[in-house]
Amino acid sequence: MHRTAGGFGGLRINSRLLIPVPYADPEDDYTVILNDWYTKSHTALQKLLDSGRTLARPDGVLVNGKNAMGDGKDEPLFTMKPGKTYKYRICNAGLKNTLNFRIQGHTMKLVEMEGSHVVQNVYESLDVHVGQCFSVLVTANQDPKDYYMVASTRFNKQVLTGKGIIRYTNGKGPASPELPEAPVGWAWSLNQFRSFRWNLTASAARPNPQGSYHYGSINITRTIKLINSASEEGGKLRYALNGVSHVNPETPLKLAEYYGVADKVFKYDTILDSPQANVDNAKIVTQPNVLNLTFRNFVEIIFENHEKSMQSYHLDGYSFFAVATTVQVYPKSWAAILLTFDNAGMWNIRSEMWERVYLGQQLYASVLSPARSLRDEYNLPDNSLLCGIVKDMPKPAPYSI
Repeated sequence: MHRTAGGFGGLRINSRLLIPVPYADPEDDYTVILNDWYTKSHTALQKLLDSGRTLARPDGVLVNGKNAMGDGKDEPLFTMKPGKTYKYRICNAGLKNTLNFRIQGHTMKLVEMEGSHVVQNVYESLDVHVGQCFSVLVTANQDPKDYYMVASTRFNKQVLTGKGIIRYTNGKGPASPELPEAPVGWAWSLNQFRSFRWNLTASAARPNPQGSYHYGSINITRTIKLINSASEEGGKLRYALNGVSHVNPETPLKLAEYYGVADKVFKYDTILDSPQANVDNAKIVTQPNVLNLTFRNFVEIIFENHEKSMQSYHLDGYSFFAVATTVQVYPKSWAAILLTFDNAGMWNIRSEMWERVYLGQQLYASVLSPARSLRDEYNLPDNSLLCGIVKDMPKPAPYSI
């Protein structure tokens, strides 16, 4: 629940000097963190979820933890020199709402999405779904004064807006009170993301069988369809994937696996790779949800959304190649990703909407290397805390070269 109390920040990762990027070095590099904001404390919000209720609508929207009043007394979040171009890294660190971002009087050239280069296009605004990060180039080519950067909620009846100030270094006046309006409707958002294309020739693509150049020619060894659903279980709200709402057992999953007692803690593959079409109407089962995946297999994961709300997903430990829109999934739609599970470990696939992941819309992917080699996975650190049934067990034999 730390995110609800401001427990987030920006982490900049720059290309090495020897690797060219497909745009000139900007005058400066700014981080913009957007989030929906609740006046309730993180403990109060947690109690709501524990009682089986939803978080409901947020109370506001913040830009870098602030909301400009627009009374001429606001301090700027960023400054720009006339004629110079700046890089803005924009992230949605909110709990549940898509946020539309725009800069008053300026266009934005999209150059990066989720850490990868894209074919560059110019946009007047961008829908940033929960958990997503974009990088844009903005040129200070307008009259020298203050301008608003604006973030507002999307796909809700009540629109909430947050503002921040960008100031030209020789600015001569406050920002105009007329804020740029956000687009309306799902169709605009979907068309925006249809216009995104990865730039596979820039910097990051690897010319080997697992690289981005070859994704279309690698044989898919397993296809897993994940359908999200919501229901009440025992009078409390739960969210699920393929009818299973995940709960963490007393013994952490990876510890149980590392100590060789996984069969005493959870079962693998309790969900079907291809669930029945009516799984979203079926009774939800609450239990650990763990996929057993073969090391180095090339896997397709399809996220299928039968609900009326927006979905957004994250897979830790891996980058992947999106083959539909992107990792967000629009209502009554689907999105797919392709990836090679070449990193041994226990990885989490989860919704980016916090109430959904907290109430079960997540699962784990177990990727074991049969070699038990240090080339594939490190040993458990000596100072790791142990709990559950492994607390007093002797350590297993260490991995070796």
